[in-house]
Amino acid sequence: MEKREERAVEEGAAAAAGGEAEAAAEAEAEVNPWEVSGKIDYDKLIDKFGCQRLDQSLIDRVQRLTSRAPHVFLRRGVFFAHRDFNEILDAYERGDKFYLYTGRGPSSEALHLGHLIPFMFTKYLQDAFKVPLVIQLTDDEKCMWKNISVEESQRLARENAKDIIACGFDVTRTFIFSDFDYVGGAFYKNMVKVAKCVTYNKVVGIFGFTGEDHIGKVSFPPVQAVPSFPSSFPHLFNGKDHLRCLIPCAIDQDPYFRMTRDVAPRLGYHKPALIESSFFPALQGDTGKMSASDPNSAIYVTDSAKDIKDKINRYAFTGGQDTKEKQRLYGANLEVDIPVKYLSFFLEDDDELEHIKTEYGSGRMLTFDVKKRLTEILVEIVERHRRARAAVTDEMVDAFMAVRPLPSMFG
Repeated sequence: MEKREERAVEEGAAAAAGGEAEAAAEAEAEVNPWEVSGKIDYDKLIDKFGCQRLDQSLIDRVQRLTSRAPHVFLRRGVFFAHRDFNEILDAYERGDKFYLYTGRGPSSEALHLGHLIPFMFTKYLQDAFKVPLVIQLTDDEKCMWKNISVEESQRLARENAKDIIACGFDVTRTFIFSDFDYVGGAFYKNMVKVAKCVTYNKVVGIFGFTGEDHIGKVSFPPVQAVPSFPSSFPHLFNGKDHLRCLIPCAIDQDPYFRMTRDVAPRLGYHKPALIESSFFPALQGDTGKMSASDPNSAIYVTDSAKDIKDKINRYAFTGGQDTKEKQRLYGANLEVDIPVKYLSFFLEDDDELEHIKTEYGSGRMLTFDVKKRLTEILVEIVERHRRARAAVTDEMVDAFMAVRPLPSMFG
């Protein structure tokens, strides 16, 4: 594992000199922190990045340690890969503490369902393990990567914070911060320490930067790295520099933390552990993930019930047959069917999901019926989220973002 991970860090996500065959494979599927496209082979991605598949023994162990049923995203393999998650569980079983770190790049006014997945799962982890959480809003990153002003990035960060808070996080265990507001002091010291440990060649290898990228992009990775070091938050973890960190995130963020894990031991910190998810596919098909740049590829938390119904009926790619007669005769191809994939994310009842798969796959259920059930579930989720977000005030945002000790940090 260690050698494989070190090799992935050295070779990087871009691996420029891999030959024509490798270049052709790369063209088929692009996965990096800023772009996900093509048909993703997750087994190949695990091998390429040097992480490990999350197996049933770890899921069973989570249930035993927390006395809670595993989250649907664990049971269904949505979170499917990890780095040192077993060590986090070892530490927890010994009575050692850890904290959670996740984030959001605020580039749009409203979140879509794909954006909610890491936050829904992080809330489960916070509740199950009763641990503190830091949430980074990378408004500086989006200002540098997108055509967005500093002021607009900051505004979007606060708007996105309201959607995050609406997921139900515990304010007594949660600190949300924007980079523009928080970077400085101990946080900045750790950024400089990381920057001194990473050569230009290595950061180019990991992230694929080119001579046309501005220097802000090259300098950003330490900003996303250092929330995984407890000393970056002296108001929370003063004197707890050996606290472990667990990062729930989508696997496209892995390059940041390959770099971080390479650096951490040299700075005297534990390597951050990761638990990584697959991508929530676009409505049009399972090639990449939902895109905020294409409103018809995604279900947004601001969509009305009619919007959701129309998008599912018009745009959701199905594996069903094009006539009722053929569907009854041949059944649906569940491997490519987007409504079934969405149900696998959001339909909690395992028995109902298996029933739908069996009936639809055999032809006894029609595409219309599957889309109707999916619409019911997504409308309920979005309307529940909309009600929760409407209750989030500016004062609540200020409370989550206040630099103060957390009264119920552990336990």
